[in-house]
Formats: sequence, C-alpha cells, structure tokens
Amino acid sequence: MQFRMVSLAVLCWALAVIPASAQTQILYSNGPINGTVDAWTINFGYVVSDSFYIPYYSQVAGFDFGVWEFPGDTLSSVDWSITSGEFGGTVYGSGTAINGVNLADIFVSSNQYGYNIDQISVSTSNLFLYLNGGTYWLNLANATVPSGDPVYWDENSGPSSASESAVGTIPSEAFDISAPCINRGEPSCGPPTPEPSSIMLLGSGIGGLMGVLRRKLWKSN
Repeated sequence: MQFRMVSLAVLCWALAVIPASAQTQILYSNGPINGTVDAWTINFGYVVSDSFYIPYYSQVAGFDFGVWEFPGDTLSSVDWSITSGEFGGTVYGSGTAINGVNLADIFVSSNQYGYNIDQISVSTSNLFLYLNGGTYWLNLANATVPSGDPVYWDENSGPSSASESAVGTIPSEAFDISAPCINRGEPSCGPPTPEPSSIMLLGSGIGGLMGVLRRKLWKSN
C-alpha cells in the first residue's frame, strides 16, 4: 500500500512539472526548398536579404531556410537579423544561431550538382521578438561550417523580394517565419496541449485518491 502511495505522489509531481508545448505554426512562407536551380553565398562577407510580410501582431518563434552545402558539411553557425529594410534600417531582432543551441541542420536530399540540400531551423523564442503586422526583411550572413567551405541560401523564386550585397536584386530564397501555436488542435500545431488548469485538476484528483488510500491504510492498522 505504501508503495502505491509513493508511486501516485511521483506521478502527481511529474504532471505538475510538464512543460508547455514548444510547437510553432507558419506565420509566413516563401515556398518550399527547391535545391535544383541556384543558391546564393551567405558567408565570406556576402549578405542575402529577403522580405516577408506578416498580417498581424505576433511573436516570432523562429525561422527555417534551405541551404546548399558541400557533402559532409554541417552548418555550425549563421548571423541573422530582422530589419525594416534591405540589409538594415531599424533592427527588430538579431543574433548568431549556433548548432546544438538554437540551430538544427537537417539533411533533405542531394542535387544534380553534387551539393547536399539541408533545412536549417533557427529558434528565436528566447528573445521574445514581437512584430506588428507589416513587411520586414530577413538577412543572413557569416555562415560557418567546420571545413570553411561556402554555404549557399537556396533560391526558389518565391513571392519575396530579395537582394544580394554584391549584385543587388536577385530571385528570392526558400524560407519561412514561424510563430508560437495559439489555436491548439490546428493541423499545423499538432494535438491540443492540456491547459495548466486541467493538469491541476488531474493532480488534485490524484491527491484525493492518495487521501482515500491513506485513510484505508490507517483503518487497516
């Protein structure tokens, strides 16, 4: 009986510390990764800037983008910023995304030119970056891989406007901007997450059951 009470206590504690879901939903998409047409260097001093539009005030939880890398390369870091204009203006958020900290590099495929096509996911949720509805620019630069090879931002000619620091206007690149999930249960957000009140209610129910078992144990003694 005492073992059951201890097990219930542990379960109740575990439910009380379940963290909120970190799921996100797409706030803006410039289209899927192409990986077969062209790509633009985002290291060796080159900067690529793409516009994006968000329809309403929202927190930016992160962004994904496609890259071309030499076989065996994995992105170590990349500098990013979100600004009011191409390459600058008002800076609303910026940082260095680091692999294993707030950056993940996921292999997608290999293309006809011998490059690996990867999806890079960057989290900005720790910055509490909020933007009003409007048009902004995502800027990428100073990408690094352990080998020192070039890294290229995949071109997919999506609806964004885009520029490269050396040549000016270019076709736009593959990326999306994400926001925290608001409406749980939507297809892009996954299954609903229990609200804290529901967890507390379940915990109180378990606590009540523990009380009943305690009384039974006392009576049996």
